[in-house]
Amino acid sequence: MSEDTRDSNGAILADGDSVTLVKDLKVKGSGGVTLKRGTLVKKIRLTGDPDEIEANVDKVRGLVLRTEFVKKA
Repeated sequence: MSEDTRDSNGAILADGDSVTLVKDLKVKGSGGVTLKRGTLVKKIRLTGDPDEIEANVDKVRGLVLRTEFVKKA
């Protein structure tokens, strides 16, 4: 891997890590679901893009999050 996937604080993320959202995020295409700041997201998956991770949360499956909006839990 040429580039490490890092959270908003610069910590390296790996598959299976847990992260916390650092701001409220409106989820597009979900019928108005908003994920609140501080929401814990478990068992993330890395994508080929170092700026994005995949995750499942209670209300949304297959969610892609920008790493600038998460910090390692």
